[in-house]
Amino acid sequence: MIPKIFIALDSTNPKKIKYIMKESHNSKIKFGYKFGLEFLNSIHGRKFVAGLKNKITFGDYKIADIPNTCASTIKAVKDLKLNYITIHISSGLNALKAAKKVSGKTKLIGVTILTSLDNKSLREIGFNKDVRKLVSQQARLATKAKLDAIVCSPHEVKIVKRVFKKEIITPGIRMLGDRKDDQKRTMTPKQAFQNGATSLVIGRSITSGKIKKNIKKIIDELK
Repeated sequence: MIPKIFIALDSTNPKKIKYIMKESHNSKIKFGYKFGLEFLNSIHGRKFVAGLKNKITFGDYKIADIPNTCASTIKAVKDLKLNYITIHISSGLNALKAAKKVSGKTKLIGVTILTSLDNKSLREIGFNKDVRKLVSQQARLATKAKLDAIVCSPHEVKIVKRVFKKEIITPGIRMLGDRKDDQKRTMTPKQAFQNGATSLVIGRSITSGKIKKNIKKIIDELK
């Protein structure tokens, strides 16, 4: 089975993104491309995504709002024909259902606790439960709302799989020796797949430096 990886295209420069797409073409990995708020809200971002053909596209909007606004936002970007779009599970069951009702062929991904947060960060926000319990509860909500996929840290994949039986996408992926930067709950690609992830999101570990060389390192690790 060919591993599936979404490359996080964290830039506002279409030329740079075109270069990353070109350099990442590889028959041993099925690549998709994740566009975050940085690019989607940039002056050329929307037009660029609208013009893409024969690419797996992931609009990482991380929608979080009242039900009507969540549904209206999904409708507003239908012309982009995204394969995936994200919504925060913390928006609540009614918002998830409203978004799912209008998502059509676009797969709706529920975002759990961000990989930049840990238990200390959650306590600062006001949550009393630890990360694992919160993510498990959110996975149940995603199942109830009939979402198509879940985004969670590789550390929570096993507990998510107990209650959610569809796609599980994991960010927070770093190669051994790479800096964690703003991520706190990380794993290597091999560890994440072994834990049961169906696909990964990788940004700087691919896009920083020589892309082909970085991809070869990932392929070698996954052998």
